Parts: sequence; structure tokens; C-alpha cells
Amino acid sequence: MLRLAAALVLLAASALAAEDIVRSEKAAFRVETLATGLEHPWAIAKLPDGRFLVTERPGRLRILEPGKKPSAPLANVPAVWAQGQGGLLDVVIHPDFANNRWIYLSFSKPIGKGAHTSVVRARLADDRLEQVETIFDPPASEATNNGVHFGSRLVFDNEGHLFISIGDRGGPTNPTNKAQSLSSVIGKILRLHEDGSIPADNPFASKPGARPEIWSYGHRNIQGMLLDKKTSRLWATEHGPRGGDELNLVERAANFGWPIVTHGINYNGSSITDLSSAPGIEPPVLHWTPSIAPSGLALYQGDAFPAWRGNLLVGALAHQKLIRVELEGPKAIHQEILLEDSGRIRDVRVFDDGLVYIVYDRPGKVVRLVPES
Repeated sequence: MLRLAAALVLLAASALAAEDIVRSEKAAFRVETLATGLEHPWAIAKLPDGRFLVTERPGRLRILEPGKKPSAPLANVPAVWAQGQGGLLDVVIHPDFANNRWIYLSFSKPIGKGAHTSVVRARLADDRLEQVETIFDPPASEATNNGVHFGSRLVFDNEGHLFISIGDRGGPTNPTNKAQSLSSVIGKILRLHEDGSIPADNPFASKPGARPEIWSYGHRNIQGMLLDKKTSRLWATEHGPRGGDELNLVERAANFGWPIVTHGINYNGSSITDLSSAPGIEPPVLHWTPSIAPSGLALYQGDAFPAWRGNLLVGALAHQKLIRVELEGPKAIHQEILLEDSGRIRDVRVFDDGLVYIVYDRPGKVVRLVPES
């Protein structure tokens, strides 16, 4: 297993200013600030007209336009349970957004005194959302007042299916955790049609007692997920406990082991399990110990940084890093730190301009990496 401590190369100074130049192993770049003053921003999506949507965890969705202040919050965003890690989370646009104007939002939905992870879609108008409709809601019985591990990333594949990551909601670190139960959507990656209906070819769609939405299971808390549209590989980064953060190549019907198998321990130092691998459990491509708290994951395929093509870019909250991971097929062969101590990175995206966009939870801002000769 490739270990972080053995492979990382530190190349970025702490607390980068907006125009500092970073000379990394394979590219030089500067950091441009697009927006500041945001409150716990969580995700960013680019619109065809060059503007951006950005979510703020307290429940606001704004439009960013380079060179201008963020817009006022858009109207008709669903009410969120903004407690702990909960709130307004991911945002993606429909693959045919230019014609249908659909956007998709994941969020912690208030249910009684608690919440669960829900997904809506809506049509984007000038200053509001219209035709807001729920496309995924877990059973009300799955809602808890635990303020952690909601997930949640949204990813479209090449055929219009929507993948949704749902965290384990802070369940117990023993086999009773619902991440191992096929009768629960907690601790899973789900696969739906764009309207929320369930594909008949999902792996557990015909299994008695199983939730038909499930694509993979045994997940703790995925906050980075992407589809490589050239290979159809689905990648995800997952928060471990104390140690054992993971980069996973997600396979249909696969069990990723939480909490039966882990490279981490409980936060109080006690053991969760003696197993770091087991038959029938999909092993991680990488694991990070100590934890980096991975959040945000992008695959670079652009022209602005040609030497990074085919690399993954991993954001980290706890260690405030941006890490470049070189791949050889489905294997990780090298890692490099591109940014460190620049803030808590929540989201990383690469859009059609080939630039790398980074959303910082704290300080609340959006920046992009621009090539420097």
C-alpha cells in the first residue's frame, strides 16, 4: 500500500497569497481568488454561461460571477437542518442543463428533531428555483439527531444515472452499523435515474428486503466522488475514523467494509477491529493515516495543466491540503502536495476551461489555480 508519509513532496508555502506562484513537480501555478466572505461554502458547479453556483451549508445557494460579488441567496431553496455537519451540501447541473435548466441539490432535511440526507432537483430561474421536487428521501425512520456523516456527493454517469453518497450518520463502530445492512440506505452509494426512479438493473433491485437504490455499501462518509467518463470508473474519497481515510474505486455491489474492516481506530484510541482486510471486502486504493479528512475530488483531463492529465486532485479539511495523485490504470503510484495550510478544502472541481477550482470551508472562499509559465 502506497503510504502518504513516504510519497508526499512538500512544494507549497503556508498561507498562500492570491498571486503567489507555486512551482510543483510538473506545473507552476498561481492562486486567484474568485469570492470571499462566504459562510461554510460546500460545493461549486459551473453554468454554461460561465457563472457558477455555490452552496453554503447554512442553507443558501448563490451565483458567482468572476469580478463581481456573490449574488443574494436564490429563493425557494429547501429548508435545511443546519446543525453539526448538516445543511445544504452538494450541487450539480443536469448533463442537458442548457435545454432543461435542471439543477440537483443534496442537503440534510429536517425530520422531527433530526434529519436525513435528501436530494431535490429544480429548474434554475434568474433569482430563484422553480419546480422544486424531491427525487430521493430516505424513510423517516432513518432520520437521527446526530449531526455528522451526511455525505453527500452527487455524480452523473454517461447514461444519465445519478449516484448519491449517503454517510453512516455516525452509527456505532461495530457490525450493527447500518452501513452493513442492505435494508438501509445509510452508509451507501445509491444509483437512480435523473427523475429519482430506480434502475431495474441496480445490483440489489430484485433482492428481497434490500433497498433497490443501493449500488455499493459499507461506507462511512464519502465527501468526494467523481466519474471518469473515459473509463466509466467511479472514484470516491471517504472519511475514516482516527486514521484510515480512503481513496476507493467503487464497484457495483461491492462491500467497502465499514466498520468490519478499517485502517483507523476510535477517536478515544480504542480499537474498532483487528481487521484491515477481509475476504469479500473491497480494499482501498489508498489509505491515509494520520487522517487528512478528504473532501472534494476531481480528475484532471484539461489543457491548462497537461502534465496533470489523468491525475486525481484530493482536497483535505483537517490537514488543509490539495494532493495530486498519479494513477496507473486503477492503481495510485505517486502523491504530491500542491497546497498546504491554505485553509480547509471542502470541494475541488475541474471545469471546461481546464482550471482547478477549490472551495474553502474556512476561510469561506472560492479560488482557482491558473497556470504560470
